[in-house]
Amino acid sequence: MKNNPNAKLILLHPSIHKSSTSSHRFFLLFFITFFTLAFTLTLFTTTTVSNSHTPSLSTAASSSLPSSVTTALLHYASTATTNTTTHHMSSSELSAIASALHNCPSSPCRFLVFGLTHESLLWHSLNIHGHTVFLDESEYLVSSFERNHPEIEAYDIQYTTKVSQMSDLLSITKSNIESECRPVQNLLFSDCKLAINDMPNHIYDLSWDVILIDGPRGYIPDAPGRMAPIFTAGVLARSKKRGSKTHIFVHDFERDVESIFSDEFLCEENLVKTVDYLGHFVVEKEEATDVKKSGFCKNSTSSSPLSVSLSSGEDDE
Repeated sequence: MKNNPNAKLILLHPSIHKSSTSSHRFFLLFFITFFTLAFTLTLFTTTTVSNSHTPSLSTAASSSLPSSVTTALLHYASTATTNTTTHHMSSSELSAIASALHNCPSSPCRFLVFGLTHESLLWHSLNIHGHTVFLDESEYLVSSFERNHPEIEAYDIQYTTKVSQMSDLLSITKSNIESECRPVQNLLFSDCKLAINDMPNHIYDLSWDVILIDGPRGYIPDAPGRMAPIFTAGVLARSKKRGSKTHIFVHDFERDVESIFSDEFLCEENLVKTVDYLGHFVVEKEEATDVKKSGFCKNSTSSSPLSVSLSSGEDDE
């Protein structure tokens, strides 16, 4: 083969190849940097907007309802339309007790309740930051209630009274008003037939701000009746160590036992108002020396002969 005299040799200088490679790398680096900055900016903006509209976990937790309040609301929501035979408190009665708890004389509020009822979870929830204690005649009901609601403090107590004995019990108590059944005393050591002295010891030591009497049963002659709780509440209120006044509510106030024994031991002059079937008393603390002559009531009058004509109550308490 002959050599072509016109052939030319083209040489590529190394600097040209390096310049092309560096340019590619520069654009690649620029693209990665831009993408990273854009992603970071988007993420930051999204997080800021999200935080401005959504509370943090700790904030949400702190603003949530206490579990007992939630349980109570669910309880009433589930029974309001299905349970139509059991007699419950009226809205006015509930509001009267709720108002006393809201305006409790001391803080934390101490609330003693005789009787486990449909409203028990409500009472505990309304006094969520206070101290609420329930007392009931049924050991089984107390055990079951505490098992289902471990946050509830409840105790069973044994009553030795009967509604059919109300006349004799009242007579005996009034005849011992200056001794075993005096208005100011330590009930833990009382021999009065109407004094409840088998409650846990700390209940006698505490000064109760609000007392509700909605138990035990009192609608038949053989039922325990509420003679003892009414007398006991009157003594606790007058013997308290802290505070000066105690709000005492008596449910089913239209019945003989509740009305007569409230007049004797809570006193008509202390009756603030009646709301439907609820009597509201405010009893003041007294010193032992103040009650030796006057007994329980300032305007004490002898009760007329009692006839145990039980009101035909429509409730089951």
